[in-house]
Amino acid sequence: MRPAAFILSIGLVTGMAAQAQDSADRTAASNVAPPAASIVSPGVGEKWNFFVTETFTPMTLAAGAFNAGVSQATNSDPRYGVGAGPFAERFGASSADIVTQNFFGDFVMASVFHEDTRYTRQGPLYGGIWKRAGYAISRAFVTNADRGGDTFNWSNVTGTAISAGVSNLYYPPASRKASAVGIHFGTSVVGGGLANLFPEFWPDFRRTLERHHLFPRER
Repeated sequence: MRPAAFILSIGLVTGMAAQAQDSADRTAASNVAPPAASIVSPGVGEKWNFFVTETFTPMTLAAGAFNAGVSQATNSDPRYGVGAGPFAERFGASSADIVTQNFFGDFVMASVFHEDTRYTRQGPLYGGIWKRAGYAISRAFVTNADRGGDTFNWSNVTGTAISAGVSNLYYPPASRKASAVGIHFGTSVVGGGLANLFPEFWPDFRRTLERHHLFPRER
């Protein structure tokens, strides 16, 4: 449904609006993930707050605009056509995709399956770049259970499936085919893992910028 650029946009741009705000801020001061015993599982109210915090930010609009631009440039799904009007429709659809995926994945299904979908940064002490990147992406399929330990990420998979189904309510007829919905689902699931690359590596990149006086230091 969307080209590879769509997946990258989910990972690099939407990550700022999603896990970055909650996870990177909580773990930026540490180079290693906190012990599992020290992580308090969120209740339903906290999961709702997480959904709101990660979703309703200016970066969600930026991600929607980026995705709409990619879709417009490649004339790919959702197939609204070309021109200013179709771009606005693509922007609205992309923003709705982000909101519904976060809502169903990080709130509704996370509550149903008792999963904690917040990303926990590993940091440099966990290993090299590839190991950390692999871990971050793998969290699209593995997440924390409220009771402790890892579990299959049913929240992301089922939440994304529901979101892909809901998109048929506002996508044009040409993009409501089973194949289009399937690609939408697949790219969005993987995009959830790519989004974790931002909170995993942003603190490292920020410190590099700070050392070269290219970014203001935190006080």
